Amino acid sequence: MSRNAQNLPAASLADILERVLDKGIVVAGDIKVKLVDIELLTIQVRLVVCSVDKAMEMGMDWWRKNPDFVSAAPAPAALPAPAPVPPAGRAPATAAALGVPAP
Repeated sequence: MSRNAQNLPAASLADILERVLDKGIVVAGDIKVKLVDIELLTIQVRLVVCSVDKAMEMGMDWWRKNPDFVSAAPAPAALPAPAPVPPAGRAPATAAALGVPAP
């Protein structure tokens, strides 16, 4: 082991992941398939790994507009108001007095 490697602190996976998400990392690559100077296939790969906060700082918010990531569930309906509770010591109210329609 070299002398410089002994002085460096050991970085855990969590430390590395925290730093990558905080700063961000970009991986880019191109693959081209040619046959006799005729390009048959081109694949461009761009990968950005960062936190959501960092992505929004960079102007990326595609997940907010993409229907695959936006919940399509309807908003929950309002629940009906609970029936009033009769005061203690009185006879229970009838259904008609509570405004409940007869069956």
